[in-house]
Amino acid sequence: MTSRPAPSRRSLLRALAAVPASAVLLGEAPGLLGTALAAAPPNGSATRYTIVPFLNSDDGTVDVYQSDDATDFRLLRSSAYTPPANRIRDASVIRHTDGYYYVTYTTHTWQDPSTTIGFARSSDRVDWTFLYDYPVPIAGLSRAWAPEWFVDSDGSVSVIVSCSTTNDEWIFTPYLMRATNSALSQWSPPVALSGIGANHIDTFIVKTGSTYHAFPKNETTKYIEYATASNLTGPYTIRRTGDWAGWGSYREGPALVRLDNGDWRIFFDGYGDGTYYYSDSHDTFATWTAPAALPLISGTARHFTVVKETVPGGPALARNVTRSFRSANYSTRYWQQQSSLLNLPVVSASSTTAEKKAATFTVVAGLADGSGCSLRDTAGNYLRHWDFRARFDPNDGTSTFAEDATFILRAGTASGSVRFESYNYPGRYLRHYAYQLRVDRPDGTDRFRQDSSFVPVTAWG
Repeated sequence: MTSRPAPSRRSLLRALAAVPASAVLLGEAPGLLGTALAAAPPNGSATRYTIVPFLNSDDGTVDVYQSDDATDFRLLRSSAYTPPANRIRDASVIRHTDGYYYVTYTTHTWQDPSTTIGFARSSDRVDWTFLYDYPVPIAGLSRAWAPEWFVDSDGSVSVIVSCSTTNDEWIFTPYLMRATNSALSQWSPPVALSGIGANHIDTFIVKTGSTYHAFPKNETTKYIEYATASNLTGPYTIRRTGDWAGWGSYREGPALVRLDNGDWRIFFDGYGDGTYYYSDSHDTFATWTAPAALPLISGTARHFTVVKETVPGGPALARNVTRSFRSANYSTRYWQQQSSLLNLPVVSASSTTAEKKAATFTVVAGLADGSGCSLRDTAGNYLRHWDFRARFDPNDGTSTFAEDATFILRAGTASGSVRFESYNYPGRYLRHYAYQLRVDRPDGTDRFRQDSSFVPVTAWG
């Protein structure tokens, strides 16, 4: 067992289960976020996270990346969209009720006046069509930056945009504009978000139950703050300031998404040190894990938001069936229980009956989430992590054990292979290292993905 903050995740999920799914907002449109917003994807389906960042080296175009775990993002299309004029920065993405993906974005560099925000759309996330630049109707407007989508539980679509005026061009205030038609081409007059106040930028909002949670950056302190309100336009009460979450200063562009296990993940741009970070909350924003750099894209991608979907075509693994698991990159090596630990020795037809039996496991529904999976050895003990080492222990009936012994299936690198993501440590995978199985954090390399991919085969025992 590895220590966790209270409350247990099972308790958290029970509490969230009392909230109607339509009332749990991820900053994305209800019905277009995919299903299973806070559960592992069903067998044969996959979670897909999409981001559309501009580049540290070029704010004239955006790339598109996708991930199945919100940690290891892979390039889907480079230079996927270049606007016909001006720039594209701070792109925010949703999938709308018409099936299209929409981005809204800052249209000029930070040095220049910028009184419009841009809009484009795509049917496939790869090919994008420019729609229009929208002049934000604020008297004396100097800059309109970092527009962020927000979709409320009633389905209404809004954009929160940070604006400054010519009398003080570097003092930003968050404003809300609500779409007045389904084509997202007409907007209500901007209304300032009450309570957050001036000198805040990059405000990102999510909703749980009847509460709106705002994460604005304080431009004086350079910290991301936290505020709540019972109405979208406020008044907001700022609940946390300074380094309340342990993220540090010179952070901007916060964006949140709900993970498959019910946790919340925040992404933010550590522009002061050139790193893009993520951090997770197990208790609905009260505490957060230490920020970690996103592998592969950190230092390349800038200011993005995330759209989450459940899509067909994910890995499938039959339940209540015995299997053996072969390494995808060491084809003679298999999972095997050795003195309660999971290792990766060579197993062959000449192996002993006991060795073959120790390399045989039963796949069952996940103890903490039935859409995930758990695995038992022939003695009935469950595969779980303890200090990030994979081992087998009897089920003690606790929620901690259930979470330690549950894994979410992700697609592997080889045909027919799967990867096992830890349920209670999102982003960490079962992988072999020195022929021992551990639950490790990916480093963005192909080698890690290969080391964490395993092929289910006919059971040895």
